[in-house]
Amino acid sequence: MNSIQNQARQLTEAGELRHLLTLDGLDRNMVTALLERATGYLRPSGTRPATDNALAGSTVANLFFEPSTRTRASFELAAKRMNADVLNLDVNTSSRIKGESILDTIYTLQAMQVDVFVIRDASAGVSAMIANHVEPHVSVLNAGEANISHPTQGLLDILTIQQHNPCFESLTVTIVGDIAHSRVACSAVQGLRIMGTSDIRLVSPPGLEPDMADFPGSKFTHDIDSAIKDSDVVMALRVQKERIVKESDLITNEQYLLQYGLTAERMKQAKPDAIVMHPGPMNRNVEITDEVADSDQSVIEQQVTNGLAIRMAILATITETRKKG
Repeated sequence: MNSIQNQARQLTEAGELRHLLTLDGLDRNMVTALLERATGYLRPSGTRPATDNALAGSTVANLFFEPSTRTRASFELAAKRMNADVLNLDVNTSSRIKGESILDTIYTLQAMQVDVFVIRDASAGVSAMIANHVEPHVSVLNAGEANISHPTQGLLDILTIQQHNPCFESLTVTIVGDIAHSRVACSAVQGLRIMGTSDIRLVSPPGLEPDMADFPGSKFTHDIDSAIKDSDVVMALRVQKERIVKESDLITNEQYLLQYGLTAERMKQAKPDAIVMHPGPMNRNVEITDEVADSDQSVIEQQVTNGLAIRMAILATITETRKKG
């Protein structure tokens, strides 16, 4: 991972958040402040959403060089609800397809007075590289980097867990799925460790094991049933077939559900009040059954709601930092 490089670039000399590239290197006070700020943007379902003018006069450009639904939509809504001008770059018609370098694209948009770049890219290090080249008043937010980092997803997952069990130190969290290719797992574990969680269990099929150097202090097993036992939180991840080179690492959907899927029977081994999470998109009846995804234990829709609030909180925070100059 390149998180050590990233953390050096994302804070100002005063220790304030200018970019968000990774959760690695943030302290608990900063994460807690972001969670508290996000909570202030939450509103009950069916009521008018939170709005303010925190980004009035600012321009946010969403540059998604990988497909996205939830993350892109929530960043766009977050910026608009805080009165920013929003530009969504269509990668299928962008100059990058014509051979223009991504930095030249950034410089072009920067010349149009874009203040915040939200970047998703399949290559590692792109967000950090951009952050290292933008002007001092410009911020960069990582909306998903290869299989390395997805910090806003990590924060929304931490917020969702906190809403159900704020005692992070005593939690047992199990993450099941394609850990080897999951930026979600990386950021979730970083966030949990910042908040003091020590019992983190990782489960994946053979061939999709993580490099445990990226998950210090976590435990790994192929045995999903032993991992789920007495868990407070169980998170399912999809198999990222688009990132898997060796077809031999793939098992059929039917095999996956049987061996690694979250089923109602399997969830009986977790604590009675355990919550079930999934970052989406879900492959129903592969990594998670309909019964579990739609159960009272499921907080999957709550994760989506929290994602919008988290992204509003981050945009507001980095905008305050930028205005201090």
